Amino acid sequence: MLGLKDRVTGAGYGLGWSVICRLPESWAQRGFRSAADIAWRRRGPRVKVLEGNLRRVIGGDPPDEQLRALSRQVMRSYARYWLEIFRLPVLPAERLAGGMHDSGHLDAALGYVAAGRGVVFALPHMGNYDQAAAWIIASGAGSVTAVAERLKPESVYQRFAAFREGLGLEVLPATGGPSSPFGVLAQRLRAGKIAVLVCDLDVTGDGIEVDFFGEKARMMGGSAALAVHTGAALMPVTLWFEGDDWGVHIHEEIPVPAAGNRRQKTVEMTQEVARAFEAGIRAHPQDWHMLQRVFVADLDPG
Repeated sequence: MLGLKDRVTGAGYGLGWSVICRLPESWAQRGFRSAADIAWRRRGPRVKVLEGNLRRVIGGDPPDEQLRALSRQVMRSYARYWLEIFRLPVLPAERLAGGMHDSGHLDAALGYVAAGRGVVFALPHMGNYDQAAAWIIASGAGSVTAVAERLKPESVYQRFAAFREGLGLEVLPATGGPSSPFGVLAQRLRAGKIAVLVCDLDVTGDGIEVDFFGEKARMMGGSAALAVHTGAALMPVTLWFEGDDWGVHIHEEIPVPAAGNRRQKTVEMTQEVARAFEAGIRAHPQDWHMLQRVFVADLDPG
């Protein structure tokens, strides 16, 4: 039987999708921005972690006022992400297509898919990656598969899975599914499909250590491992908000190294993914929604 906290959490997400998408957009924007400002002013544990991460992005020893101003921008950006999640089901298709400003190598990615070669898009927690996935599908990419963390309570996970499936995604649970997500993703990629993986946060405790903003950090290596295993093209993607619209940059394919075993190739390619993420985050630090620990110094103090 669900506890009170789980019931309240499930009801809250249900309220988001059933009510917030029907409110006037200006009302919802003011409400979410106010909530972000309240959380920022309280400077709870997650905001402190965020500021520790942003300190690495800025570099040096930034003044507290600069760091606090940036963390406020991030909290507002993060609130916008959640608002858009709840409103995405009612977003007109023409707004989705016309509001996305893309740069980089989308045509190359779609060309790979058209030729029957799979593509792995590796994403950080930036901008609105659910909206970007819907845009990629609308761009003619065909089938797109993603892995979702098994949120608690189960009703919340099911709501998110149904939401993403409504956008056209195939959603695989990270844990608790009938088969290994890696195996299913490999099948899809060998069939010339697209996989979308958010990988700038190690959620397993067994991630790959990379150099990131001058320090050691841990990231998921699944996107690189899939590329090595299947021959799919590994292409990092960085995202940001651009006024009322969205920006996306699809980076060049990261080639599989000629030398080394599978593990060594995966490590080297994951480092290249981290470098691409660095470039995107430096350009748009206000849209990196990283409120969790990624740097080894924070994970293993002392």
